[in-house]
Amino acid sequence: MRQAGRSLPEYRSLRSGTTMLQACRTPELVTEITLQPVRRHGVDAAIFFSDIVVPLQAAGVDVEIQAGVGPVIAHPVRSRADLDRLAELDPAELADIAESVSAIRAELDAQHPDTALIGFAGAPFTLASYLIEGGPSRNHERTKAMMLGDPQLFSDLLSRLGAISSAFLRVQLEAGAQAFQLFDSWAGYLSPQDYRASVLPHSSQVFADLADLAVPSFHFGVQTGELLAPMSEAGSDVMGVDFRVDLADASSRVQTGQALQGNLDPAMLFAPWEVLRPRVEQIVRAGLEHPGGYVFNLGHGVLPTTDPEVPGRIVEEVHRVSAEILGGR
Repeated sequence: MRQAGRSLPEYRSLRSGTTMLQACRTPELVTEITLQPVRRHGVDAAIFFSDIVVPLQAAGVDVEIQAGVGPVIAHPVRSRADLDRLAELDPAELADIAESVSAIRAELDAQHPDTALIGFAGAPFTLASYLIEGGPSRNHERTKAMMLGDPQLFSDLLSRLGAISSAFLRVQLEAGAQAFQLFDSWAGYLSPQDYRASVLPHSSQVFADLADLAVPSFHFGVQTGELLAPMSEAGSDVMGVDFRVDLADASSRVQTGQALQGNLDPAMLFAPWEVLRPRVEQIVRAGLEHPGGYVFNLGHGVLPTTDPEVPGRIVEEVHRVSAEILGGR
């Protein structure tokens, strides 16, 4: 998951005195933060360090990430005039992103040549929710009101945001990322009917926009067990599964040939190792039963207060169990 190293003391030390958006737009910091969990945990892929609202900032949106709150938008988008002020994302505004990716790729090639780099962006609906609500929301009432009350405006907003997400990802991929993840944090607040009618076409467009690059793609949302079927139609190669969904159930909901990613509960990392280890093995074995392929991961992001030694032990256990199972095939 994104921000894989945020439980590390070296991450907190490096971030000291900088805001989240400053860190995300400073190539030296982005490079080091992205590489920290690779060095510490020996993971198979690095996740590009960024934030969902970075492309909005690059497009000129006045956004601030407030501690303990999250992204706050100074001028929310609630009318056609507001949308008209939302500019398209010029790739020239992302020179620092390209520089960061290139530096990470060079470091990985030199020190960890078998470690992939996965790019990252927020999905159109999640970006729209922040813009419409003006910040994080418990109920997304303004977002849903626009979705139902002015569906054309809502669709036009998501279309613009889909293009922004595609541009942000394309810069990362052309600079050296080898896969990408589209992260829809708030999609789980929608019914399958509303997701399919109002959101799916725009997420699908992001995957279609990047299809020419022929790289593996991941799609993930939170509390999206009931949305796995429609989300799996968007066009990703891998469907992320949060920790609330059994992998066997997820396997029956996604497209034929589509791989799964997931899904250890991040809070379980606080449990004693003797009870956590069997849970890790259980998930790996369940995942490898899925015929489309499987990527072990947490079922959401690493919690900041996690013991920094535990993710590394999980990686070792995943490798051990995988070798034991796959070695016999």
